[in-house]
Amino acid sequence: MTERVTVTGPRRRRPPARRRAVTAEIDAQTQLGEVYMRALLRAQLRLSLAVAGVVLGLLATLPLLFAVAPRVSAIELAGVPLPWLVLGGLIYPALVAAAWFYVRAAERVERDFGDMVNRR
Repeated sequence: MTERVTVTGPRRRRPPARRRAVTAEIDAQTQLGEVYMRALLRAQLRLSLAVAGVVLGLLATLPLLFAVAPRVSAIELAGVPLPWLVLGGLIYPALVAAAWFYVRAAERVERDFGDMVNRR
């Protein structure tokens, strides 16, 4: 009669590597997590610089307009000079609109980042 022998050895196939969640990468402050955070910060910085550039550009052109075209600054509406009306009545709503746009866009950037992080 022949004797049966069982041959065992190490597994030849590696178990599938478990992927770490992106949030775990960010929390652990790994290089990949840093890349994700830098991307978020870059997007937020780009947005803030764009909004600040538009607002500052508009504010900078007003004195230039009034200096270059003195006839525009001589216009009066209801006895009030046009520069006073523009600076007192139109600038503040424009600033509020720019702030509203910035908040909405920043929330969208953060929501997109959250969706991207949770998707992986």
